[in-house]
Amino acid sequence: MQLAVWTYEAPPHVGAMRVATAMEKLHYVLHAPQGDTYADLLFTMIERRGKRPPVTYTTFEARDLGKDTAQIFQDAAREAVTRFNPEAIIVGASCTAELIQDDPAGLAEAMGLPLPVIPLELPSYQRKENWGAAETFYQIVRHLADKSVVREPREGRKARANILGPCALGFRHRDDLVEIRKILSALDVEINLVAPLGATPEDIKTIGNADFNIVLYPEIADEAARWLERTFAQPAVRTIPIGVGATNAFIADVAELAGADPTPALGDTSSRLPWWSRSVDSTYLTGKRVFIFGDATHAVAAARIAREELGFEVCGLGCYSREFAREVRAEAARCGIEALITDDHLAVEDAIAAAAPELVLGTQMERHIAKRLGIPCAVISAPVHVQDFPARHSPQMGFEGANVIFDTWVHPLVMGLEEHLLTMFREDFEFSDEAGASHHAAHSPRKAPIADAVSEAPVEDIPAPAMAEEGGTPWTAEAERELKKIPFFVRGKARRNTENFAAAEGRRQIDLETLYDAKAHYAR
Repeated sequence: MQLAVWTYEAPPHVGAMRVATAMEKLHYVLHAPQGDTYADLLFTMIERRGKRPPVTYTTFEARDLGKDTAQIFQDAAREAVTRFNPEAIIVGASCTAELIQDDPAGLAEAMGLPLPVIPLELPSYQRKENWGAAETFYQIVRHLADKSVVREPREGRKARANILGPCALGFRHRDDLVEIRKILSALDVEINLVAPLGATPEDIKTIGNADFNIVLYPEIADEAARWLERTFAQPAVRTIPIGVGATNAFIADVAELAGADPTPALGDTSSRLPWWSRSVDSTYLTGKRVFIFGDATHAVAAARIAREELGFEVCGLGCYSREFAREVRAEAARCGIEALITDDHLAVEDAIAAAAPELVLGTQMERHIAKRLGIPCAVISAPVHVQDFPARHSPQMGFEGANVIFDTWVHPLVMGLEEHLLTMFREDFEFSDEAGASHHAAHSPRKAPIADAVSEAPVEDIPAPAMAEEGGTPWTAEAERELKKIPFFVRGKARRNTENFAAAEGRRQIDLETLYDAKAHYAR
């Protein structure tokens, strides 16, 4: 386990918390000291949950280490069952408790509790949060699914599907689920079960009744889906419906397994993304360089949308989850670049600075990185903070999700253009700071004069790429000033072109002459 100021993933027991918190009537008894008891902070503050997560901690202290910590665990488990009356419990240890080598699974089994007890073996110093969530969900399904289930014949009934993967603390999972339900309703597909989000242990028993599974978030549900395929012969839809093209492909895949007509769902024309991509207004964003980093599900989807639906150039693509490195590398190859697989946020920052993108799509980590580098950013993936759990409906999946993505990605670039236009026209008599609002006596000056009016708003430069660092080609102060007159949303490209030109020409310094020579060169 990597200890740092920022981490993309918590230890695996936090993944187990996410599954337990998503489900109903399931309780998590966690053998952990007081310092590991931060679940309330994660779920009530960040996710804005209205109730506490269903987690009981043993909260042993340093002074307890010379005593019987096993008894502390058993007392906590017994009290949790009595107090919360769950249908099942999961038991495990945190990263700190793992060091004292207590065995929560064996201890719980020896107690003879009157309900299913599902043991978790989560190696805290080898695995991380998403793996912990996937392993927890897999163990719950494996222990609770009724293996004697025999599905009804398909004749005379609707096709039934399980939706697998939505979880607590997931990026827009609740909103995505609304859109997926709409699609399945249009296809006349019955939902047998949604899990883990909202499911009970009793619900999990019926998971074998479905004809097929829909894996929305492979990080959480892929392992369980593979077990269900082996055990119940349930095929799985693994197309992730993020973006218009992927949503159409998802509908086709579901319709094929369900034996349904896809036309009613494909007829949804609510997404404005395709229309905008074909419009003249989109042309000034064509070819924009975008750097993408996040979990595999959202990063791969974002790269596909950027490349195929918005006409952006993907100049960087990466993921912090090594379990899905193959999928990310395959998508990076389609973009003509090499994938970045790392959980070191400093390595990600270096890669962003070197690529000099015009837009960053990432996690809350990349939001902070982009802010320091002066680059527009949109959040597309966990880990996220409270501002990315909006009160409004804000999905990523389906046709409405495509609208949200369009707004989220394009607006930072468009507002950058607006910013530049405001700067250009600041001295115009209609747009100056002395002019009143156009809808409130447009030509009357403000009552309170503004001192020291600034003719040009300062704009931070996009950081120089690798060749401008120590050992690269230096810029003169005069050339840097001239460069800053270029609108910031194309300034990075101008800097790169000029430095490439200088390197090709063997010029040891970039002055005004070099800047204009490079401009003339690329204009040809």
